[in-house]
Amino acid sequence: MFRIIEKKEMAQGTVFQLKVDAPLIARKASPGQFVIVRVNETGERIPLTMAGTDPLAGTITLIFQVVGKTTALMGTLKEGAYLTDVVGPLGRPTHIENLGTVICVGGGTGIAVLYPITRAYREIGNQVITIIGARTKDLLILEEEMRAVSNELIITTDDGSYGRRGFVTDVLRQLLTGPNNIKLVITMGPVPMMKAVSALSREYGVRSLVSLNSIMVDGTGMCGACRVTVAGRTKFTCVDGPEFDGLEVDYDELMKRQKAYISEEKASLDSFTAGKQRGR
Repeated sequence: MFRIIEKKEMAQGTVFQLKVDAPLIARKASPGQFVIVRVNETGERIPLTMAGTDPLAGTITLIFQVVGKTTALMGTLKEGAYLTDVVGPLGRPTHIENLGTVICVGGGTGIAVLYPITRAYREIGNQVITIIGARTKDLLILEEEMRAVSNELIITTDDGSYGRRGFVTDVLRQLLTGPNNIKLVITMGPVPMMKAVSALSREYGVRSLVSLNSIMVDGTGMCGACRVTVAGRTKFTCVDGPEFDGLEVDYDELMKRQKAYISEEKASLDSFTAGKQRGR
């Protein structure tokens, strides 16, 4: 059992941050790794990338958006409640290297995944330019945290309610055409955004790194639920990733696979929501 030490609402009641007591995981985890969470004994297993760890306090930080039944259930938990299972750290840590100038691009809750990686790249001496975006200002998360670990932070919103109006790719193109001598573009967020960012990186001959938040079940490579095609070969996100060369990922296949159970997921969420309304 893993106790929720702290809970924070981050965006319009749809994005939450949990600080969870998990001392063994906190001591071992590195940027880019994730955990598999099970809320209760009958619940499904879901992957969540750690947005932060505190080895001294023995806690890990999880940030999630309510998109299905399990995340909706997690959103109802209060401080002092317990998660049945938190397994990790899983996946390969991010390879951190001193390259020079690096651009970090985050969208939505992908910003939470990007945060510890951005910090790690800057801490070893890289010049880090960060672009974060959301549909609207109220959905933007971790602005001050990202500003603190970046040499420069640029914000975009689709509707222009905050920062620059437009998409993260609009800013990225400007930076790639400038005199910055970019060595690497790291991007984490919705798959269509990562696809667009990787296409721009290819256009300008710059390396790209993406984190793929595919469907996972066991998180140990045994079930094959998280398979993706990278450079024409089948990879398992949970053990071969979750990070891959963004120029080699088959994004169209990935997006199709993410929609495979969309009707079942909607039915499960609708049933959970109806049960809450009836006071169950």
